[in-house]
Amino acid sequence: MLKIKQFTFNDFQENCYIVYDNETKDCIIFDPGCNGTAENNILINFIEDNKLSPKYLINTHCHIDHVLGNKLVSDTYNLELLAHKGEIPVLESCTMVANMYGIPYVASPEIKIFIDEENVIELGTNKFHLLFCPGHSPASLCFYNKESKTLIAGDVLFHRSIGRTDLPGGDYDTLIRSIRNKLFTLPEDTTVYPGHGISTTIGDEKRWNPFFN
Repeated sequence: MLKIKQFTFNDFQENCYIVYDNETKDCIIFDPGCNGTAENNILINFIEDNKLSPKYLINTHCHIDHVLGNKLVSDTYNLELLAHKGEIPVLESCTMVANMYGIPYVASPEIKIFIDEENVIELGTNKFHLLFCPGHSPASLCFYNKESKTLIAGDVLFHRSIGRTDLPGGDYDTLIRSIRNKLFTLPEDTTVYPGHGISTTIGDEKRWNPFFN
């Protein structure tokens, strides 16, 4: 059975997700935004207390609030970073962005494994299919598990909102197309786990999201 644990970290209130197979105890760490000793310990303690075995470190995209804990996770669990190749310039800009905001930042490792829509991420008997959804960032990815009707959405789609498009590499029209053509074709009872805020469903957003009505 697939389980999802949400943590909300850092000053940007970013959602980090640990997705795990409750039988094998294998897990994926999506967007570790933990920053500082207290938040780092929350993440590490949950993994240890539940006897999980981290298999993947994945960034849906590489804005600063989603990568603050990359170095910690990579070093602690000897994991390479997975993300889309198009996020390289975003990740490379994070030191500058952290300095601009005055955020303590231990530089993330480079993206070592490039992933895109042709890839499938396997976790025990579960499979996540990748959806390329640019617009908020140059190469955002969403991760869909058909069996559990679960979508790890990053900052593409939020409860009654969408990702901002005024950052470098963002584009409003591109983001709207990504959501309409990739996410809104999923079953309406798909649960959306966004990079900020509360979870929602595809059906609710098709009906009530003001950007589409």
